[in-house]
Amino acid sequence: MQTKPSAALTPACSAWHSNDPFVFVHGLCGWGGYSPLYRLLPYWGMFGGDLMRFLNGQGFHVHAASVDPNASAWDRACELFAQLTGTRVDYGAAHCKENGHARFGKDYTGRPLVPAFDEGHKLNLLGHSFGGTTIRMLAYLLEFGSAEERAATPTGELSPLFTGGKGNWLRSLTTLATPHNGTTAYCDTSGDEKRMGPPLQRLMTTVMEMMARRKTADRADRDHADFDMYIDNALLLNDLLTTRAHLYYFSFPCSAANRQADGSFLPEKRVTESMFRATTELIGVMRGETVGGFAFGDDWRDNDGLVNTVSARAPFGAPQKNFDPAEIPKGVWNIMPVTRGDHMALQGGLFHVRDVRPLFTEHLDRINRLP
Repeated sequence: MQTKPSAALTPACSAWHSNDPFVFVHGLCGWGGYSPLYRLLPYWGMFGGDLMRFLNGQGFHVHAASVDPNASAWDRACELFAQLTGTRVDYGAAHCKENGHARFGKDYTGRPLVPAFDEGHKLNLLGHSFGGTTIRMLAYLLEFGSAEERAATPTGELSPLFTGGKGNWLRSLTTLATPHNGTTAYCDTSGDEKRMGPPLQRLMTTVMEMMARRKTADRADRDHADFDMYIDNALLLNDLLTTRAHLYYFSFPCSAANRQADGSFLPEKRVTESMFRATTELIGVMRGETVGGFAFGDDWRDNDGLVNTVSARAPFGAPQKNFDPAEIPKGVWNIMPVTRGDHMALQGGLFHVRDVRPLFTEHLDRINRLP
């Protein structure tokens, strides 16, 4: 049951410079507001109550998007754009020819997620886990579009997403426990990367899919979230999804592990869901080298059960700094203090219920105060 907010949580709306909508994008195997499951178990807030409903009651304008639970960052970004603009999903003619799936998806005509989305109606995007990669991909496509899609598609049939020139439609990006640089959850102990990761990861993915009660459409091996979260492939994505000077960037890394005397990391049971304890321990002992030659060492052992804490800080090589409330620049990843909790902590937890209302009230208030 949603509890009544305390006066201490109420933001000072008079200090806001803007009140643009906030769109929350779920992670792997997740679900959003278009899904019937959301009414039974809200992804944002979980058993602690619907975070979207609470934040709307605080004066913010928030929405929960629904994208494919396991698709690639490209496909999820195309779906998100269609929801935001109230149009039919167009994955792109060139992309779909290369990856072997249908060009068009669901039609959101007449039921957009937000009242308006254009240069005069900017949005703030927040993405949990792979949702963070999704919003970074959308930001890239809005600004640059796709030369491949422009070359492969007659002008009258081209999705506006692929024309570019829309980078100023966004105001800020916030990532929550996002594997910016990939995750060793998809590597075995020798560093060899697998299609679906170690057996424990496959089991957990199956459980989450059952919770979501959604089936992902067939995708080619390269056109899938698993592929994008391999370390080598995530690093290649970083070369494409560069930081833009006109946007505010924030990242929230998590940690559910404790360092041991031998340098390994073990889960802290007090803050870790049981489903994440085995993977926390597995990631906490790993070191090795990817197929592409990237060496991951002891600094990759701290983790939240799915994502390495070092990977959730910011894309390697991107402008970044630890968060300082007195100096919040654009074009720089402002890295928030590490949240003590597992991969679901910033959703509100599952059986380890967490009250995330103060965190998001403070953060959205912070964004609205920015010039």
